[in-house]
Amino acid sequence: MSDDPVLAVVLAPVPAASGPSFEAELCGTLGPGRAEAVAARVTQRHACTVTVEASGAGRHTLRVEHAQDGPVLPGAAVLADVLALAGGAGDTVTVSGHQQDLIRAAVEEPAGGHLGQVAWNWTGPVDLARFTAAWLSVADRETVLRAAFDWTHLPRLVLHEWAEIDVAHLVHGAVSWSDLIERDRLRGFAPHRPGLLRVTLLEGPPRPGGTRAPTRVLLTYHRALLDERGVHLLLREFYRAYVRGGTLPGRERRPDVRDHARWLARQRTEGARAYWATTAAPPETSAPEVPDDGSPAGPLGIGRVHRRLRPPQTTRLRTWAAMRGAGESSALHAVWALLLYRAAGAVGPVPVSFGVHLSARDIPMEGAAGIPGLLGNPLPMTVTVDPAEPVAGLLGQARDAALDLAVHAWVPADRVRVWTGRSPDAELFETGIVFDSRVELPPALLAELRAQDVEVDAPRSISAHPGLPLTLAARHEADGGLALTARYDRRCLGDEDASALLSHCVRLLRSLPDYHDPQSAVGDLLALLQGFEVPRVLPRPPVPEGPDLAVLRAGDPSADTIALVRTPGVPVGAYEALVRHHRGPERIVSLRAARPGDGAPAALPRLLGAGRPAGPGRLVLCGAGPGGAAAYEMACAAAEGTVAAVVMTGVGSGPGCAGALAAGLKSLRAGSR
Repeated sequence: MSDDPVLAVVLAPVPAASGPSFEAELCGTLGPGRAEAVAARVTQRHACTVTVEASGAGRHTLRVEHAQDGPVLPGAAVLADVLALAGGAGDTVTVSGHQQDLIRAAVEEPAGGHLGQVAWNWTGPVDLARFTAAWLSVADRETVLRAAFDWTHLPRLVLHEWAEIDVAHLVHGAVSWSDLIERDRLRGFAPHRPGLLRVTLLEGPPRPGGTRAPTRVLLTYHRALLDERGVHLLLREFYRAYVRGGTLPGRERRPDVRDHARWLARQRTEGARAYWATTAAPPETSAPEVPDDGSPAGPLGIGRVHRRLRPPQTTRLRTWAAMRGAGESSALHAVWALLLYRAAGAVGPVPVSFGVHLSARDIPMEGAAGIPGLLGNPLPMTVTVDPAEPVAGLLGQARDAALDLAVHAWVPADRVRVWTGRSPDAELFETGIVFDSRVELPPALLAELRAQDVEVDAPRSISAHPGLPLTLAARHEADGGLALTARYDRRCLGDEDASALLSHCVRLLRSLPDYHDPQSAVGDLLALLQGFEVPRVLPRPPVPEGPDLAVLRAGDPSADTIALVRTPGVPVGAYEALVRHHRGPERIVSLRAARPGDGAPAALPRLLGAGRPAGPGRLVLCGAGPGGAAAYEMACAAAEGTVAAVVMTGVGSGPGCAGALAAGLKSLRAGSR
């Protein structure tokens, strides 16, 4: 049904927890050399020995023996590695908690987009062949551009040997600029395939004298792979390749995302744990919450609203903050804390938390500044807003908190959740701030472009999924002004409320330099907003889970029962395609599980009797991607004899996963004859 290299593992019977080893069948096209390489790599990574031997056309016998000091039964991570590496991956990289969150969000809500877009003007001739070759050269050099995602067990990066970078050229009039931005955003990406960045050029209109207006360039990327600073680093490499005829000198650049992952794994956490546990964030119950009056969530979609401080206002704010030992970013953090305090209707001194995104490229790792991958985190900044405190005191709190955060910028957000006493799935904050510091192009590189009659301006952020109900992005413009962009989830914040909130932010920033008196109180600053309605930010609505158990096809009363394990992140359309195309007599049901590792659901023991009297058929658990890992762990946790077999696949397209599941079921039927 698809040319995706998706394989299936068939376990029949389900391995016993006390057994020293087990065998399974690996279904899918796999050459002998590749099979041996996969087995060796998985053995190297885990406390077990894995071997793979051909056992027929498109079939291999997979043997797993655990080490003497290893786990009694290898977990789903072993089989997930087999499926990822056998499916074409060259390597896999463990990612941080924040990147895991972004990958999960992207695969659990694919309609959300989770894309970033930047645009710039290209003045002068465009050699399209050289333009495309330059991007391919960057992909050969930069590991991150050859990466895709795997989320069968834990979300991670999957590295490939090669990736295509989609470069499109459109003539003037083919599409409007606004329609191009929207159309490209809606295209999305297939997250399991490498090449999660594309570039579109739109010719400018002709001018008198035979010249043309600048070509507009739109670059779209996946936010779980890159941040905007990483995009700027890649652009610098692209320009270097373009001026040299489309090829970069040298081989693959190191350090890269693999080296960063190894560096991260070596870090001692005692100091960071103490910091986050005691001073960085208030307990989950003490942070102010915006009252919910029961209003329904708004329509779907991502909203954007802009405001700016003019250059004189920006200079005045910078000077005022500098005289108090802080920067504009600290002034923005202080004002944002005031707005959240006001929105919560708080009284008296109250700690307020929000996210601050740090690129983490100033960590003590050699070469980290040049790695274009997603290294940083949004981490919680906490300040105590007290209306009686001097404004300078709140500014100082924000400055000191930012300095402390910078020391711990490498800490993954999932560890912060644990160290601050939250559950693993709890949100650390509902709003966040990104203060952009773009990578400037070297003057010598700009001169090389001009020597070839090419001029480019600084990339501008066009669109990005907020990732939170509300994200505020700040950046310095070319004229010295400070631009502010609020990106928000319309289910949580209406357009009018977002516009009002950003206007209030700008009003306070413009007013801060008027507070020269050291004793000017925070309450006086808040008084500037008296008479204005308080904007409301609603919490994100929960994602509907559906029934625990649903019969998808009645099947033959005496046949096996196929339970398709449904978890967040199952490739879209996989199970629907299997139900449509599978020709076997089996009854097919859908079984919901929260996540891999959560144990057997309560519905499992009654599955054989769901919708019909219990018969002689077997129970077979099937799952694609994380559904497969959940099926395996669910079968191992169930009472012995409950589950006869498990069929699991890695991630891929919906049709690709359906085809792999069908091949596994066919092999299972053949083996039971």
